[in-house]
Amino acid sequence: MSKTSAGNFFEDFRVGQVIAHATPRTVTAGDVALYNGLFGARFAVQSSDAFAHAIGYPRAPVDDLLVFHIVFGKTVPDISINAVANLGYAGCRFLAPVYPGDTLNAVSEVIGLKENSSGRTGIVFVRSTGCKADGTKALEYVRWVMVHKRDPAAPASADHVPRVPEVLPPSTLGDACPPINAAAYDIALAGSPYRFGDYEVGEKIDHVDGVTVEEAEHQIATRLYQNTARIHFNQFAAAQGRFGRRLIYGGHVISLARTLAFNGLANAFHVAAINGGRHVAPLFAGTTVFAWSEVLAKAELPGRSDVGALRLRTIATKDRPCADFPLHQGDGYDPSVVLDLDYWVLMPR
Repeated sequence: MSKTSAGNFFEDFRVGQVIAHATPRTVTAGDVALYNGLFGARFAVQSSDAFAHAIGYPRAPVDDLLVFHIVFGKTVPDISINAVANLGYAGCRFLAPVYPGDTLNAVSEVIGLKENSSGRTGIVFVRSTGCKADGTKALEYVRWVMVHKRDPAAPASADHVPRVPEVLPPSTLGDACPPINAAAYDIALAGSPYRFGDYEVGEKIDHVDGVTVEEAEHQIATRLYQNTARIHFNQFAAAQGRFGRRLIYGGHVISLARTLAFNGLANAFHVAAINGGRHVAPLFAGTTVFAWSEVLAKAELPGRSDVGALRLRTIATKDRPCADFPLHQGDGYDPSVVLDLDYWVLMPR
């Protein structure tokens, strides 16, 4: 009997199945430094213990997306090691701050299945939860991923496509952000004078800068999250597939877009939730990512006067600057668009 595992294929999943994922991960300052080195994030709250402490955190929290990627990486060997591509996200909430020294683990529930018409692949819907060692929930989200079948002739479970929320209400936001002293928030050190009240619904922001995706950096980043999906690492296997080369992990694009968004949204210090996200097109090394954002909504958080919430739509493109805010072409997306992300951020008032 083989002691190795090829991972789960589409026909191995069942609605209601609960999977506890292996390898708890203690987040260290080294993880944070490597993440910053790979993406160049500059948000002051996550960059400086002194800045974070001055406004009410015990120390600088771990970047929200690093928490997301680590929890996501735990799920890959069981959910998406045989993936064609990760397709989207919904209902993602950050529920508690994470600090260096905290240990994260993950569990997922299969909430939906849909076999594709080709019979060779299917879409798996899961709700994943990341917890600290003491059981505190740090993160929960829904994602759906296209997974190969082991045997195209194998029978699959009956289709069940779950309902997912289109947008999380403001009343569910803010659990991962302690009450802050907005008066102590130093806008000069943060890098921008613009607070919550300076943004308007419908406002569009070209984040101006671009960053080229390097194969080596993508490989290091994905390994940082212990993400083992073959499509990202195994060129021998990827060469036999639709693209003929390794695919950049979708979360890598999200982190790049978040970093680019600093230019125009420097005080959006906390990603409170991801309402929905779609990887519109594949991304490969050697292309340059640009981004722009639109303010979709503004909201107050119940019982809080220290921060307000902006609902943002951030669009990332490949090899296409965003001064003219590219999005649609005809009935579909502009061919340059690779990411369409809808999320809530918190800003000081």
